Amino acid sequence: QVQLAQSGGGSVQAGGSLTLSCVYSGLTYSKYCLAWFRQVPGKEREGIASIHYTGSTRIQPSVKGRFTISQDTAKNTLHLEMNSLDPEDTATYYCAADRGAGVCYAGPRMPSTLYHYWGQGTQVTVSS
Repeated sequence: QVQLAQSGGGSVQAGGSLTLSCVYSGLTYSKYCLAWFRQVPGKEREGIASIHYTGSTRIQPSVKGRFTISQDTAKNTLHLEMNSLDPEDTATYYCAADRGAGVCYAGPRMPSTLYHYWGQGTQVTVSS
């Protein structure tokens, strides 16, 4: 059973930075995708960054140039470094893992349906 435990998040002023972390366990299959999503109330969960088991990363246009996804395989930890934060980045952020298909996205989108395991979520609030 894959388990994901998030840490980080909190409140920051616009222009500031935060880093989220996600410790994963039970990822026993060789092909996988790990990702970060975010969600605001009343809206769909938005995929923002993914990392393939090969190390290939993808950042969605809404956060490209400001957010970076990385993985420390020795510590089984996924990170999301967020810079130049904007009030529109305010959301609950989730880390996610797939079930071994190794398909991180579908065309230009990152549907949440590609991912089956989720962290508990952490709130990020950016004030102006």
